[in-house]
Amino acid sequence: MYKELREVWNEFTGPGGPFEVVEVDVRGIRLKAYACAAPSLREVWLASRPHAEKDYLVYGDERWTYADAHRDVASIGNWLVDRGVGPGDRVGIGMRNYPEWMLAYWATVSIGAAAVGLNAWWTGPEMIYGIGDATPKVTIFDSERLERWEPHRGETDAGQIVAVRVEGALPEGVIPWSELLARGGELPEVTIDPDSDASIFYTSGTTGHPKGAQLTHRGCVNNLMSLAFWNVAAAAATQRAGRSRPAPEGTVSHPFSALVTTPLFHVTANNCVAQSATLAGGKLVHMYKWDPSEALELIEREHITNMSGVPVMARELLAHPDFEKTDTSSLTSLGGGGAPLQPDLVEKIDSTVATARPGTGYGMTEVCGIITANGNEFFIDKPESAGPAMPVFDCKCIDVDGNDLPVGEVGELCVKGAQVIRGYLNRPEATAEAIVDGWLRTGDIARIDEDGFIFIVDRAKDMVLRGGENVYCAEVEAALFEHEAVAECAVFGVPDDRLGEEVAAAIVLAEGASPSADDLRAHCAERIAKYKIPRYIWLRREPLPRNASGKFLKKDLRDVLDPADAA
Repeated sequence: MYKELREVWNEFTGPGGPFEVVEVDVRGIRLKAYACAAPSLREVWLASRPHAEKDYLVYGDERWTYADAHRDVASIGNWLVDRGVGPGDRVGIGMRNYPEWMLAYWATVSIGAAAVGLNAWWTGPEMIYGIGDATPKVTIFDSERLERWEPHRGETDAGQIVAVRVEGALPEGVIPWSELLARGGELPEVTIDPDSDASIFYTSGTTGHPKGAQLTHRGCVNNLMSLAFWNVAAAAATQRAGRSRPAPEGTVSHPFSALVTTPLFHVTANNCVAQSATLAGGKLVHMYKWDPSEALELIEREHITNMSGVPVMARELLAHPDFEKTDTSSLTSLGGGGAPLQPDLVEKIDSTVATARPGTGYGMTEVCGIITANGNEFFIDKPESAGPAMPVFDCKCIDVDGNDLPVGEVGELCVKGAQVIRGYLNRPEATAEAIVDGWLRTGDIARIDEDGFIFIVDRAKDMVLRGGENVYCAEVEAALFEHEAVAECAVFGVPDDRLGEEVAAAIVLAEGASPSADDLRAHCAERIAKYKIPRYIWLRREPLPRNASGKFLKKDLRDVLDPADAA
């Protein structure tokens, strides 16, 4: 199967192949890119016009066809241009995952301006920082964000403020969304530099202020090509190897439709889910917030084919009491990224949903989406791997001194290619530290095997250094998740006078389960080395804190959990 993957890979990416890879000059550095990639996201949006009569955006009982969306995007684009917005300018978008998010996004990137994703969880002071950093000419708020912003309105300039889904009278000077939709007209003509900013997405940053990553049009379009490449290459390789698994008898095929489960101000939902669905003429179904019960209802009602989120979402879906009563036969792919899918979850997805195959991708804001992808038979065979790096990346692992490491050795993963961001907005020092001669230091600890598949061992800053031994948190979490009583867990290090750090775990137990901390340690003892077993365990009933992307906030747990209270 891996031999066939190499054959397909070379055929597809070689001269004349559908995903031919060439070298291009980007800011004075030669980088790999797809030869047939569109020059900007504007072309990606315009390519969806032929799907005019298909459903595009769904939210509750509201629906937009592609024709509806193109009408609104053109109107919004004209309004923005009338207000002086153009290439080099920025438009802030601060709202939940409403359909208006995507309409504002496509209008902004299609006129050459950059869409600034404002974290919907930000407090007022955090909004002041982000808006002050990005200096948008126009900022679009929903009612919650507008209410949060109003007390701080005079503290920094958000430009012209537009309100979405606000009931009642608007504050003075705030423009109603309806005015943008009333402008009308065709999408204005504009020439867009492929290496200009398409969006500014703020990294979640565990300390200090978040950094605004500058995602380019070239990077975003190449990410779309990478996502498409893996889907067709993996399918072709498994078919050539005779390893394809036919759909269950009687399965009905449904058009591409994706459930948007994570925030659109991050690359997972926006660049990987929403943009891929748009390119394919698929349907995007939005949720007010993540809820596994509602997700099951939407999967059945809207015939969802693809659901991608953080791993805990798939766990909650499969564990929900209504799962067996819900028709999930439309699903063809279930999984996600943002954190590793533990091996037990890969198997659970594959065995529980007859029509769906598990899938994952490892990436980051700094590469406009994914670096690797894994799925189907390859994921079943290597459930601990995030998959191979996509064709437009050069990859290497380095030691603490920056030296290249041989295949198979663990070190910090570095990548280079057209998907790497232009830099961090207003942060030249941070940019120079993260990107050296085109190489992005991911901050992730990894190894690359002989098949080119990458295994993410952990985040460097999450690794526990216990008595000179490295303990990789992801490995301990994977062992804990194999216990049926563990619903959620987060592993991290706490200071220790003797060993430097000790391993700690915050664990949420499944409903009705009551194992002791020692029971869980005994479970781990059968799976991982003694020094990796958590010394400190907190058993909880309330969910672990998460950020807007759904990732567990280990720093918050470390700050509030007292080792003296642990079991």
